[in-house]
Amino acid sequence: MNEIEEAARLLIENKLTLAFAESATAGRASAEFSLACDAGKFLKGGLVCYDASMKTRLLGVPEQLIEEYTPESMEITEAIARGLRKIIVADIHIGITGLPCPGGSETPEKPVGTMFICALLHGAPWFSERLQLEGSHPQIVVKTVERVALLLSAFCVKQDAGLR
Repeated sequence: MNEIEEAARLLIENKLTLAFAESATAGRASAEFSLACDAGKFLKGGLVCYDASMKTRLLGVPEQLIEEYTPESMEITEAIARGLRKIIVADIHIGITGLPCPGGSETPEKPVGTMFICALLHGAPWFSERLQLEGSHPQIVVKTVERVALLLSAFCVKQDAGLR
């Protein structure tokens, strides 16, 4: 069973629903999770917010926050997950931002391949991770989605008793 199928099974088993706010992955996580068996039992939907204006206009991320931390940062990743809660009702809201290719806010401290994942469970921080990945743009996006699935599985198993 692949990572996404395992995460899907655990989400269904724990009666948890999921929604995505995706920037750098541009809908890939939503698409991949939609291919899991019985996706309709856990996947509520997703929003692609690739451009910073989408983050501010649709998800209510303050422009000052983007100016202070850049669109590709953990602070913005959490903010888009929080903003998604106002649009899509779900148990888990996941934000994904990052730099899978040149042209964003990359620096020596935050090079291309830096990706951010933030998940909220019932509105509270559940897990977050900063990744440093190697590979082509598509490879970095795929690795990020796979990591989301692994984190979901790990946290569902870890907190299984408390979720029911």
